[in-house]
Amino acid sequence: MSSMDEWVRLMLIGAGATAVMDVWTAIQRAAGISTLDYAMVGRWAGHLWRGRFTHAGIGKAAPIPGERLLGWGLHYAVGIAFAALLVGIRGAAWLHDPAWAPAVAVGAATVVVPFFVVQPAMGAGMAASRTPAPWTSRLRSLLTHAVFGGGLYLSAVLLNLVWE
Repeated sequence: MSSMDEWVRLMLIGAGATAVMDVWTAIQRAAGISTLDYAMVGRWAGHLWRGRFTHAGIGKAAPIPGERLLGWGLHYAVGIAFAALLVGIRGAAWLHDPAWAPAVAVGAATVVVPFFVVQPAMGAGMAASRTPAPWTSRLRSLLTHAVFGGGLYLSAVLLNLVWE
């Protein structure tokens, strides 16, 4: 990526896709489905900075001051990083001419991060293996990340409508 314009587009698309994912999460919560509390992500990150990577259960770990804000900030930063992954794979031209399939594919593929980093580190086991219903958790995670991928595409299309 060579211009400030492209970097700004990338950040807006990543943040927009993350917001789409958050709307999806709110719909799930309204339907009574439990979802990730980003305060726990902040708690995990706070402990990570103190040298502790894994927990038997992050909810039982000592609270970290500002953990909710930290968790939400990380959530959006990761969304922007995942948008950068898509652009790294497809090239900066994707920002101006987005395609649906690569966005959803990359979004779905990003589920490897919670499966193999976040969930084990927070005490849920590899790919949610220590949760009460692992396959349900896995499918929900995959669907949420696919929705994020759809959000990448939607955000890019909407941005192109107002930016050009």
